[in-house]
Amino acid sequence: MGAVLCGVVCVCVYGGSVVWCGVFVWCVCVWGQCCVVWCGVCVYGGSVVWCGVCVCMGAVLCGVCFMASNGNNAAKAKYEQKVPVFYYRPTHTDCQLLREQWIRAKYERKEFVCVERQEPYSAGYREGFLWKRGRDNGQFLSRKCILSERDGALKYYNKHDAREPKALMKIHTLNASFQPGKIGQPHGLQVTYLKDNSTRNIFVYHKDGKEMVDWFNAIRAARFHYLQVAFPGARHADLVPKLTRNYIKEGYMEKTGPKHTEGFKKRWFTMDDRRLMYFKDPLDAYARGEVFIGSKENSYIVLPGLPPSTQGYHWQFGITIVTPDRKFLFTCETEEEQQDWMAAFQGLVNRPMLPQEYAGNHSHGSTQDLSKEFLHFLHLADNLI
Repeated sequence: MGAVLCGVVCVCVYGGSVVWCGVFVWCVCVWGQCCVVWCGVCVYGGSVVWCGVCVCMGAVLCGVCFMASNGNNAAKAKYEQKVPVFYYRPTHTDCQLLREQWIRAKYERKEFVCVERQEPYSAGYREGFLWKRGRDNGQFLSRKCILSERDGALKYYNKHDAREPKALMKIHTLNASFQPGKIGQPHGLQVTYLKDNSTRNIFVYHKDGKEMVDWFNAIRAARFHYLQVAFPGARHADLVPKLTRNYIKEGYMEKTGPKHTEGFKKRWFTMDDRRLMYFKDPLDAYARGEVFIGSKENSYIVLPGLPPSTQGYHWQFGITIVTPDRKFLFTCETEEEQQDWMAAFQGLVNRPMLPQEYAGNHSHGSTQDLSKEFLHFLHLADNLI
């Protein structure tokens, strides 16, 4: 991590009046990449007008100067001295919102210097309004949301004065992932939870970026405290990766049914660790089906291409996943997409399964039984699609 400060100033005189236009630009180099932060200032006739985008002008500049003068380690010691263990530290692959709010939290709001400023996400209770996408009509409507560690749940209400929640999401099944591109909102968050043993998606956002990131970290805090109680001897380093997770990969592929004689249909796929879920639309509330991806030790194999007798596909770049019970056939639109999906699948197949992965959310104790259950589910799903 490093910092470089540079400035550009333009001065113009017009009709006897001084028009001063200044643009201050500084680069904060983090995670091996440079994030350019700029602020435009226009002064006309003695009036100051801020134009363009102003990002953390005073505080970030101060933090950057501190880094330049004292070094990265000193800056981290000063501005990250009290970061909660559950707080999400973004990387260069995360969305712009997370990276920007991390910088603001450190240098502008000094949240990790003054613990009392962490109250919005560390108090164990959070209440507010979020814009939620309707399951059927796709419209975003304001919904009252309450996250309570005491109740062990995140709840939302269809009416502001409603007594009973429309949905109750248990903290132990909760996950949250920023999905601005998929949702179409720069602050869009996808929240998933289990409902009747099926994964349910809801999509929310808030116009205030800080508000949305505070909700995200409040969910992580609630999950962290739940896991501390559930696993009292666990190390923090073992719990933190389980607070929230990003999807390994998402995108469109074509799939066919279990007999391989059905026509291929275009579906949106989400790889959530070993669970490959598919949807008719990326913003569907429920998956149409799931495929469990085990390890090579349990006879799972990923192969490029399709069996020679396969017919009915439109995209030419095939993938075959061999399980103990059947073969799953997929096709991709481009060779690049095929290679990306192959790499994602192969990474899971090469990774030995953990004991809890055999059972997952199911009661079966062997991979073969688990695969059969998913096979039965896929039979039902294929007949409905």
